[in-house]
Amino acid sequence: MSADASGSSCGNVVTVSGSAASSSSHVGQEKAGRSLAGSKYVKLNVGGTLHYTTVQTLSKEDSLLRSICDGSTEVTIDSEGWVVLDRCGRHFSLVLNFLRDGTVPLPESTRELEEVLKEAQYYRLQGLVQHCLSTLQKQRDVCRGCHIPMITSAKEEQRMIATCRKPVVKLQNNRGNNKYSYTSNSDDNLLKNIELFDKLGLRFNGRVLFIKDVLGDEICCWSFYGEGRKIAEVCCTSIVYATEKKQTKVEFPEARIFEETLNILIYENGRGLGAMALLESGGIPSPGVGQSEEEGAGVGGGDRRVRRIHVRRHIMHDERGHGQQTVYKD
Repeated sequence: MSADASGSSCGNVVTVSGSAASSSSHVGQEKAGRSLAGSKYVKLNVGGTLHYTTVQTLSKEDSLLRSICDGSTEVTIDSEGWVVLDRCGRHFSLVLNFLRDGTVPLPESTRELEEVLKEAQYYRLQGLVQHCLSTLQKQRDVCRGCHIPMITSAKEEQRMIATCRKPVVKLQNNRGNNKYSYTSNSDDNLLKNIELFDKLGLRFNGRVLFIKDVLGDEICCWSFYGEGRKIAEVCCTSIVYATEKKQTKVEFPEARIFEETLNILIYENGRGLGAMALLESGGIPSPGVGQSEEEGAGVGGGDRRVRRIHVRRHIMHDERGHGQQTVYKD
């Protein structure tokens, strides 16, 4: 019989060419319900891939393979003694290694992992099935932690916030809108804001929806939403005047951003009605650093307010030592 051997640590594996497999099938086949328990070794032809293993290995778990060995399941055996299984043999070596060792490294590719899962389900190997399912779940959790929606239009933003049942944190980040030069540390501060956004997204994954907006006018601005409306805003961008020219200044009020993220957690799972009264009655202290403004939210015609927070003011000096007042963008 013509065959090509492929190296494998799982035993003798032979991949049969199309012509050889065809010719062997014409030699003769028989249906066998007899037990293979009296044999020590088993020759398996899985979709044209030949595997040489032991009855002991195949019988380690209560599976289709054990039922083949003890005669519970009828199989086809060709004239050369190969047990023929009508399955793709691509992942069968992995199946055998799992039976030998009780565990096995799984493919990193989601598609290949799903293929292994299908084979495990066919052979009724519950241990391998659970191993595949848990690995797939871990991959999905990682993907969800890294998935951040990117706003592409104002309508999309409104729809996403209005329909979301979770609190929402939005980072408006538009470096292309900068018309003036950055100050010395503003570039670093901008990157720190983006990094904090990613860290918060991982920390509060599943509890808060984090979205990025690259369409607005602000270079760096945080917005916090609960029950579909804006609760607070932290603007990190200002225009400063120094050495007779305008410069864009970006701050990194990390503590304030983290505090506002924690504040909107009270809107989680529909608990925002009680929280609304707490906010409006002053139960949550006003910002200790920076300037806080309140503006009508324009929702429902009530007394609801948006806490608009700007970072602390700075006095910039020109070369002559004259102070220049920071001007904040509203």
